[in-house]
Amino acid sequence: MDYKIIVDSCGEFTEQMKQNPCFESVALTLEVGGVSVVDDQTFDQAAFLRMVRECPDCPKSSCPSPDAYVQSYTSEAKRIYVVTLSAELSGSYNSAVLAKNLYLEEHQGQQIHVFNSCSASVGETNIALKIQECEEQGMDFEQVVRTVEDYIEHKRTYFVLETLETLRKNGRLTGIKAVVASVLNIKPVMGADRGTIIQLDQARGMNKALAKMADYIIREVKEPEKKRLAISHCNCPERAKQIREDLLKRAKFRDIIILNTAGVSTMYANDGGVIVSV
Repeated sequence: MDYKIIVDSCGEFTEQMKQNPCFESVALTLEVGGVSVVDDQTFDQAAFLRMVRECPDCPKSSCPSPDAYVQSYTSEAKRIYVVTLSAELSGSYNSAVLAKNLYLEEHQGQQIHVFNSCSASVGETNIALKIQECEEQGMDFEQVVRTVEDYIEHKRTYFVLETLETLRKNGRLTGIKAVVASVLNIKPVMGADRGTIIQLDQARGMNKALAKMADYIIREVKEPEKKRLAISHCNCPERAKQIREDLLKRAKFRDIIILNTAGVSTMYANDGGVIVSV
């Protein structure tokens, strides 16, 4: 194996990625009411959502340690690429960079690059798949890094959640007021700006909010026929399919994938949340 793509567990893997040895996930840890849950292949979404509903305390997450990343770097791969969730939202990026510096002190011939996804969830998935595409096209290490960094610069991430409370209580909504008019069923349409969460719009009711999110995607995404549409949902496959169908009526995409959220994304998206990366 000449190369390896490491993604922190906020990024979801397709079934093909899970079976491909070039992909590896490094787990974050979730905590609910004093109970620690490792976000790896053992994660049980239904059980976790039940724990969150029954616990009065807000769930929290902790990033992988530098040692966890060092262990993931230890391989025969000549080129190692790392994708972390936004450095504005987590310490995962800094942990991966520290691990890189430590590892290269003893393995100076290794090529390692850590990508700050400026995103999360399927945003990370799309980046990992872009790295794979670049490698399969025969690009050298520096070409892959330049191409993927440019891809990250132009990538878009959008999401609509039932509630922003988990994001708010964990300090992930800097400068944004969580919607308090829940009695009016107001749902914000959210996006990302250089890794920071921003509010794009809002609507009354989930269906209208999803429709507005689709409007933003169609308006902002250039040349969709060249891009992969990635949709992640938290326990709401019908909503993910609805978004896919709404977008396909208005644009063509090179590829489309729909995934269920992994642990970290489940914690922040909450039951019913939908995330789109393109």
